[in-house]
Amino acid sequence: MSPRARVLVADDDRAVRTALQVNLGKAGYDVTLVADAEQALDALRSGPFDVLLTDVKMPGLGGMELLAEARLHWPDVRVVVMTGFGSVRDAVAAMQAGAADYIIKPIERDELLLLLDRALATRAMQRELAQLRKEVEERYGFSDMVGISQPMREVYAEVAAVADSSALVLIQGETGTGKELIAHAIHYRSRRASAPFVAVNCGALPENLLESELFGHERGAFTGAVRQHPGKFEQASGGTLFLDEIGEIPPPVQVRLLRVLENGVVTRVGGEHPIKVDVRVVAATNRDLWKEVQAGNFRADLYYRLNVFTVRLPRLADRREDIPLLVEHFTRKFAARHGRPVP
Repeated sequence: MSPRARVLVADDDRAVRTALQVNLGKAGYDVTLVADAEQALDALRSGPFDVLLTDVKMPGLGGMELLAEARLHWPDVRVVVMTGFGSVRDAVAAMQAGAADYIIKPIERDELLLLLDRALATRAMQRELAQLRKEVEERYGFSDMVGISQPMREVYAEVAAVADSSALVLIQGETGTGKELIAHAIHYRSRRASAPFVAVNCGALPENLLESELFGHERGAFTGAVRQHPGKFEQASGGTLFLDEIGEIPPPVQVRLLRVLENGVVTRVGGEHPIKVDVRVVAATNRDLWKEVQAGNFRADLYYRLNVFTVRLPRLADRREDIPLLVEHFTRKFAARHGRPVP
């Protein structure tokens, strides 16, 4: 519990208010007492409060109406409803309307303190989650993609359109155009945002290691395989697997990759048992994959499987009006990183 968490008590019974003030005050809470819902709303407007502890039955505006107003205008305040013995129906209705918890009168001190601690802990967790979501959005939204040119606006629109679907995405663009940033943006704007984002550079590994990295291997599958190793598909299960430089994958691995994309099942190198995986694949390449297909370097069936939705990133030469923004962005970024003033 915060040492001075603020609790607003709304109850028309003076004896109840006095008892709560004494008990909560001794427990270290900063307590404000009001006799009805109208006074509670005035107090909330002048807040802030951490918890609203309100009776259900009060003259004038009732506790349920106060709960609704608090949820609408002060969603960060945790609302705990007090109700008389035998009025469990009111408690259930309050929980359905968004109350954090309820307590039955006559109120037991220890039960109330435990309940308030739980409400405050949940509130703290919600705040932390909101902050993490904000940080994720700032880091992996469009904040690192700098540009207001028409080509970049088209990219933003394409990402927004495809992010929350389950479609495979193929990102095409020259080296340095921001393919991985776009993959991050797609993942963190999707319903898989809380699950893993796993990236693998397909052009950085030889064939035997790439196969093991993607699909995993069992102990003893090859020299040096001293332990079982889950592959990137298993590591990304529930989330997104980013296959960078997909055009570099050798033909034997292309066959295995196609099977996984078709049936959602991987078999580790040296293994016999299929493993079901739920992975969204986002692939990227700086090559023209269709030309690679025509040249016989890339499987046509894999190309069509990957090419469900394509995002093409423009060259800097095609978005020259973004250059001043990029200069400012990187100047500020590296000045902050090295603790220097912005020149």
